Amino acid sequence: MRTWGPLTAVCLGTFMLLLDVTIAVVALPDMARGLDASLSDLQWVMDGYALALAALLLGLGAAADVLGRRRVHVAGVVLFAAASLLCGLATGPGMLVAARGLQGVGAAAMFATTLPLLGSVYQGRRRSMALGVWGAVSGAAAAVGPVLGGLLTDGPGWRWIFWVNLPVSVAAVWLTLRVVPESRGARGRRVDWAGTAAFAAFAGALTYGAVRAGSHGWTEAGTLVSFGLAVVALAAFVAVERRVADPLLDPGLFLRPAFSGVMLGALAFNAAAFGVMAYTSIWLQTLLGMSPVRGGLVFVWLSLASFVVAAAGGRLLHGVPARFTIGGGLLLVAAGQYAMAFLDSSSGASELVPGLLLVGVGTGLVSPGIAGAALAAVPAERAGMAGGAVNTFRQLGYALGIAVFGTVLTSRMTDTLPHDAAHGLAGGAASALEGVFGEHALRAAFASGLNAAAVTAGTVAAVGGVLVLVLVRAGRTGPGTRGGGPRGTRRGTGAGGPVPAVSAPYGFGGDYATESRATLEQVSDPSPCERIFSR
Repeated sequence: MRTWGPLTAVCLGTFMLLLDVTIAVVALPDMARGLDASLSDLQWVMDGYALALAALLLGLGAAADVLGRRRVHVAGVVLFAAASLLCGLATGPGMLVAARGLQGVGAAAMFATTLPLLGSVYQGRRRSMALGVWGAVSGAAAAVGPVLGGLLTDGPGWRWIFWVNLPVSVAAVWLTLRVVPESRGARGRRVDWAGTAAFAAFAGALTYGAVRAGSHGWTEAGTLVSFGLAVVALAAFVAVERRVADPLLDPGLFLRPAFSGVMLGALAFNAAAFGVMAYTSIWLQTLLGMSPVRGGLVFVWLSLASFVVAAAGGRLLHGVPARFTIGGGLLLVAAGQYAMAFLDSSSGASELVPGLLLVGVGTGLVSPGIAGAALAAVPAERAGMAGGAVNTFRQLGYALGIAVFGTVLTSRMTDTLPHDAAHGLAGGAASALEGVFGEHALRAAFASGLNAAAVTAGTVAAVGGVLVLVLVRAGRTGPGTRGGGPRGTRRGTGAGGPVPAVSAPYGFGGDYATESRATLEQVSDPSPCERIFSR
């Protein structure tokens, strides 16, 4: 129990929070029918979770350093479980969206403390082993999510995709309190609550504006006000971060081309690789008539390709500059999205497979190294801050991707369908519309919308890939790069640094399992990742 207990406790929480992103994708059509939810409601079911996670990850990580990481972690699990219960009991879309937001808050508390807790328990070879196991659990959640979601939705119903978290949460809390010791950051730290609030306002207003644009238009007054508030909140965040003693994210880091390139790549990666999945799932089930299980199995091609490439790449690509693996991976994601942009009214799920494989290969190249590239782009004392930032940008990218690509999808549909019909179709109401427009017209409209969304996603990935190749150049360029400086001297967030995630829209960082032997065991010259753990 002393050896494996802490790792088991942390992995239980990790598995749940990663699972709850993909597990919901295949249940969206059933949620729409059961709760009479609109397209924007479904978007917020996905975005509420990712947005809360992105907005609060940095702040809760810093708070955990002050209040105690185990305490914050357990509080996160309890909140996550309570929110999961509310999700399953939801009587309307508003209640479900609110509960998903609470889930995201709990997940942020869990995720921000995961790796610091492991780092406080394991050292040397055991730490390397813990990282490897943790990465494998992350990859398993990626592959299991869509299938388990399909099985539960097909069986007892979509509410059970949330209720399944309850017994796991109880076990995670009991085990964490029993075997995981409390740990804190350096004394004298202060939590940047003003910065946390400003960043949350920025992320929320920006995402709300993108979702609202899908139903009201980009130039509508409410949409413009939302974007305006996002600009004001961002300016406030920058102003706060330049003045506080312990900033969540030092704005000066963005003056480094490599750091800016990695952040833009992280934003583009999660948006482009996973932002269209929710709409593809709705198309598979409502237009092609697939069950949730069969619809979930379609995405396994992406997960398996990513898992294999990430595992093999750790050895075959050792020493290759990060800008090539990340930039090249993003270009492969772009190619995969472009390959899925040729659907028509007669297309089936098999036509997605080549594109999903390409996206999976690209994901397997990007995910293991992107957090390492962020750490390599900053001074050693900013390692924790860089790790938290890249995770935050990935989640924000996912939330924005769902919002923007949904807007693109419905805008293209309105070329052949009325506005309300297009939004109803995208929201899973195909059966109700067939008597008015006919199955062929609906399938053609949805295929056209998916094509436009895929092209947009591909362009986002291509631009991100080029920016990474151009900006992430000289200097410390690899995930295994070690920096100087004493331990425990960093300022910034306790967000947990890089996280081993193999193939997920929830991919919260890079996979250090593949290079942990080369870096984490060299305690005489600690790596940036080691510094985060030993914070």
